[in-house]
Amino acid sequence: MCAMSDAYERLAADVAALVGDAGPVVVGVAGGVGVGKSTTAARIQDHLAAAAVRVEVVGTDAFLLPNDELERRDLSMRKGFPETFDTDALESFLRAVRAGAPEVRVPVYSHTTYDRVPHMERVLTPTDVLVVEGVNALQPPVVEHLDVAVYIEAAEEDMAAWFVDRFLSFCEEARDDEESFYRGFVGMSVAQQRGIAEWTWREINLVNLREHIAPSRAAATVVLSKDRDHAVRS
Repeated sequence: MCAMSDAYERLAADVAALVGDAGPVVVGVAGGVGVGKSTTAARIQDHLAAAAVRVEVVGTDAFLLPNDELERRDLSMRKGFPETFDTDALESFLRAVRAGAPEVRVPVYSHTTYDRVPHMERVLTPTDVLVVEGVNALQPPVVEHLDVAVYIEAAEEDMAAWFVDRFLSFCEEARDDEESFYRGFVGMSVAQQRGIAEWTWREINLVNLREHIAPSRAAATVVLSKDRDHAVRS
């Protein structure tokens, strides 16, 4: 067993060793909903930045189709599945980064409103390392651009528990945030909120995990296996 921080530090060191004159190193971080993709990306970023390596992190959520477009296509209940991403924009973004474009614009996604932020973009300048994290980060079109492909795995029952706990915490936080997507659940009992979270995991996230996310593990160059307490087991 290796300590979580040690695993991230070793991974960041391996990435830093690839940095050279051939353009940015692109790292993909994939795994099921709530498994810790954003945390892993942030830990890699922290270690690289401490070593004076320029690094940017982009979540593929930024390339999800806006909610009104998902609704128009009858895909609202499939959010996060491959067909709900703007793959052309994602491909163009990755090509621009690879080409060393002086400025690359990325849509902004809000986990508070659960949607893209209208008319808002993030501007990326040339970097040494780009970390792309998301459920589809080891799927096309991202996987074709990766130098390092990281897959995070855990037991399905652990991921379900993490998702439910996070859903309940978002509902609690929404009491003080009128813009939160989770505001609509505030008036429900905790049991009702838990029921919705468990249904969402079972009928949407688990289906996506089994059909699309877990199969992408085959493309991984690094696999992080996590225990119930989020510690990296191997």
